[in-house]
Amino acid sequence: MANRGLLGYGSWRSPITSDLIVAETVSLGQLRTRGEELFWVESRPSENGRNVVVRRGTDGVVRDVNAAPFNARTRVYEYGGGAYVVTPDQVFLSGFQDQGLYVAIEGSAPRPLTRTEGRRFADGVFDPAHGRIVCVCEDHTTGADEPRHTLVAVHGVSGAVSSLAEGADFYASPKLSPDHRRLAWITWSHPDMPWDASALWVADLQTDGSLASPRRLAGGAAESIFQPEWSPDGMLYFVSDRSGWWNLWRWTGERVEPVLQAEAEFGRPQWNLGMSTYAFANATTLVCAFVEKGFWRCGRLDVGSGRLDRFDVPYSAVGDLRATPTRAVLIAGAPGLPNAVVTIDLKTGAPTVVRSSSTQPPDPKYMSMPQPVEFPTTGGRTAHALFYPPRNDDYSAPDRELPPLIVKVHGGPTASASSALNLNTQFWTSRGFAVLDVNYGGSSGYGRAYRDRLKHSWGIVDLDDCANAALHMAGIGRVDRQRMAISGGSAGGYTVICALAFRDGVFQAGTSYYGISDLKALLRDTHKFESRYTHWLVGPPEDDQCYHDRSPLHFADRINAPLLFLQGEEDRVVPPNQTEMMARALLDRGRTFGLIMFAGEQHGFRKADTIRKALDAELNFYALLLTGTGLRA
Repeated sequence: MANRGLLGYGSWRSPITSDLIVAETVSLGQLRTRGEELFWVESRPSENGRNVVVRRGTDGVVRDVNAAPFNARTRVYEYGGGAYVVTPDQVFLSGFQDQGLYVAIEGSAPRPLTRTEGRRFADGVFDPAHGRIVCVCEDHTTGADEPRHTLVAVHGVSGAVSSLAEGADFYASPKLSPDHRRLAWITWSHPDMPWDASALWVADLQTDGSLASPRRLAGGAAESIFQPEWSPDGMLYFVSDRSGWWNLWRWTGERVEPVLQAEAEFGRPQWNLGMSTYAFANATTLVCAFVEKGFWRCGRLDVGSGRLDRFDVPYSAVGDLRATPTRAVLIAGAPGLPNAVVTIDLKTGAPTVVRSSSTQPPDPKYMSMPQPVEFPTTGGRTAHALFYPPRNDDYSAPDRELPPLIVKVHGGPTASASSALNLNTQFWTSRGFAVLDVNYGGSSGYGRAYRDRLKHSWGIVDLDDCANAALHMAGIGRVDRQRMAISGGSAGGYTVICALAFRDGVFQAGTSYYGISDLKALLRDTHKFESRYTHWLVGPPEDDQCYHDRSPLHFADRINAPLLFLQGEEDRVVPPNQTEMMARALLDRGRTFGLIMFAGEQHGFRKADTIRKALDAELNFYALLLTGTGLRA
């Protein structure tokens, strides 16, 4: 192409800067509807990560429900979700500062409803017959080593809290039947995570508001339940992976039966409360989102015939879904489209963007589109990834030069790479780096058997798949074998450190965002929700040798490639001591590393200044190590 500058890969100038990313982008989630009104939550880096509930009225006017400085965020299970409840005439909010419930008041500061500090509330549903919110409560006031979780009712006027269900370690998804006579919910208990084994319960709601005759309808030791939902005609639907895939099922009142069986996932790992992949437009029509081979699709399901009609829309990533009688409402994105609040007209199938997460998406000439990759990995298996080649029409690289590669490792580890437009990814590709986002064995979106590959194999399967993915791309001539880095956060950060310790020579650099270095210390220090997660991922905690052998802290002498650590000082999921111990071990052995601690940051960076500094630090790190061009902004 004429007028292109000739410059080596990884050295291109790009308009997609860290300043642009934090200035123009918000995170969107937690959709709700009230009639034809829409509600969602925006996390705004420009306001230090403050969460704002936003309402779009029937007049099309968009207003903030909670004015600054109120932060509508719950820390139940530390990952939160379900931070507000919409009733016919009010909005109830969780306040981040004290974790109490508040009543939103237009034009004024929200009014406190609950009074006892140390109790957190989330995932609520309104019970109009009793004027209360039924929700999950996390109680830190008991004096026990771990908080106590229950289902409770919070009176909408007095704020009085009463227990409804207790005994399980965890609760989620309370849902009230249309006649207000039954309540459904999900439970699970240690050592399980909700995507491994959980149970669906239903109970009768008495006139005094108490529950009677609780019974388990589905779930068990090898079955995961996701999102119970009552149809308008009173049948209880839910998602179960009993078939090997998260498919739709229902309870008729007498039996449990399949609604739709397919090699597709209609559920997802419940890291956050209040998640939704389907909703009822009416008693016979259900709108849904499902993932096939890593890409999300949307459709309309006739629950009588089981016929699924797909919407002809450009979206391949869906984060939430609701419905009204006339439209589907979802958070959706695509490789060339940033996440947005989108409506789909149920008559015409036409999508409309209500609110985009990015006000200025980059020019297409700087945007790289993902290419699905299947690659061979250990044990004769196949694994999956999304490959983003370098893209910047202002430049070309010298003949026969191959680009440096950044392997991205998603967190979880039970999660998946998203195909939605991610400006962080385009930040790299527009500078001449290739990016490979790996859905290693254990990732969601490919069925239960694929998810179960990681059982007792964390620190092995994920390493093999990330290393084999990188080597595969080098082997087919797409990237430079001598310039490969690996980057990830949380569980992905653990894989990064392990890759440099246990797969020496594959990667020439690594960046760990709040990563894990010592599995035994994590068992001791992490929060209740994940405190037994490693039992499934690694093995029984009594197996000291196994935990030792998979903790890179004890093998710092094997790490020969430089490591960059980026860590929040207030992280309660992966405490800062994980990074501090690893950095100290590298220092003692004379290894090369960098460490930046960010004050006021928790698990996952939310402040604009932090996001900017972390991204620029990672760029400078690779510029020095992979391109030889030295430090730059």
